[in-house]
Amino acid sequence: MTIGIMGLLGFNLVDAAFVSRLGTAPLAAQSFTFPLTFLIIGVQVGMGIAIAAIISRTLGAEEDERARRLGGVVVLASGSVLALLMLLLWIVRVPAFHLLGANDQELALIEQYWGPWLMASWLGAMAYVFYSLFRAHGNTRLPGVMMLVTSLLNLALDPLLIFGLGPIPGFGLAGAAWATLLAFAIGLAITLVNISGRRWIETHGLLQEWRNSRRQLMGIAAPAVLSQMMPALAAMLVTAIVASLGQTQVAAWGIASRLETFSLIVVLALTMSLPPWLGRCYGAGRWQEVRRLMNLVARVVIVWQLILGVIMTLLASPLANVLVGNSEVADALMLMVPWMLPSYAFLGICMLVVSAANALGWPLRATLLSFVRLFVCFLPAVWLGAQIDGLRGVAIGAAIGNLLAGIVAWRLYRQAIGNLGKSTRAACAGASP
Repeated sequence: MTIGIMGLLGFNLVDAAFVSRLGTAPLAAQSFTFPLTFLIIGVQVGMGIAIAAIISRTLGAEEDERARRLGGVVVLASGSVLALLMLLLWIVRVPAFHLLGANDQELALIEQYWGPWLMASWLGAMAYVFYSLFRAHGNTRLPGVMMLVTSLLNLALDPLLIFGLGPIPGFGLAGAAWATLLAFAIGLAITLVNISGRRWIETHGLLQEWRNSRRQLMGIAAPAVLSQMMPALAAMLVTAIVASLGQTQVAAWGIASRLETFSLIVVLALTMSLPPWLGRCYGAGRWQEVRRLMNLVARVVIVWQLILGVIMTLLASPLANVLVGNSEVADALMLMVPWMLPSYAFLGICMLVVSAANALGWPLRATLLSFVRLFVCFLPAVWLGAQIDGLRGVAIGAAIGNLLAGIVAWRLYRQAIGNLGKSTRAACAGASP
């Protein structure tokens, strides 16, 4: 999964790097689409969490036939919800981007990009739904390989469709969206071929299964989607804050946002691969294994992200020059990296606790934690930082918010698992002769 996510997020950085060669205005225009893109990703990831959690729990309880029916239900429901979301985002595009601070020049560029990008996003989201089915069944190899394959396809198509080839003109900013659409379409087709030979999806009895399982599904999916949508809302608000500082700052923040997700590759891989394991432990009642797994991943995340943050901070100057063709944007990016990158160790802990809480039957805790992270710890610190010290203040505020979120998340997890231990010991004592 780490290799796959490296490829998947790598093509986002590649997109931004290619688009930056078109100029500051196209890069800023693309950056304005990131918050709404995060909204789409939030919905698909929330659905993926719900799919992996409920199907892995069902498999842990050895209800294989029901797991197959649930597979059919979640594919149909996810496809319908995601299609409606894309349609809504197309209808509200003009007022939404105006609210985010886009000017008329940037809005004209966004108009060329947004249509094919929404189609690409639906294809990518459906591929992610099927990846979640693979993960629920304990297969992380194929999702990882397919993420890497789509990334390589996008890398090959980007320069051709953005800049053209010889006498054939490119599509400019829109070419990045068309490249992603073609890459996701090929990846989804290959995934469907691979899943067709496995008995993971049942096509009969789906209506009755939906009636029987809709409360359980919505009980996991609704809080998971809500908690994953909160970062999109926060990203919109941060983009509006940064937009008040200037076009160069917006472009730099867009690159920094993609660099953030790329640097969290290991954390994202764990949030995808850990919940099915935790879900099976939940279904089988193996709570001591849950504790061991969470302690292990917490140590891995802290050590890995701190080391990576220090290395990337030391390499901030060459990194900025590689990612950005504009010297002003590169300078602005260098201003943020030393503050933000090391703080992702604590952000990673928070992300893992949110993911684990959904898998362990604590969806409301996960939603509450997402709210506290973004609207109590992160956004107030970013806004205050922008008022005090501009873009550098935004970066310092983001780092402080990440630190506070990690501390709060781990304390909440320890409290929840401690209360579970007390209730388990009390139940054992009551059952003893």
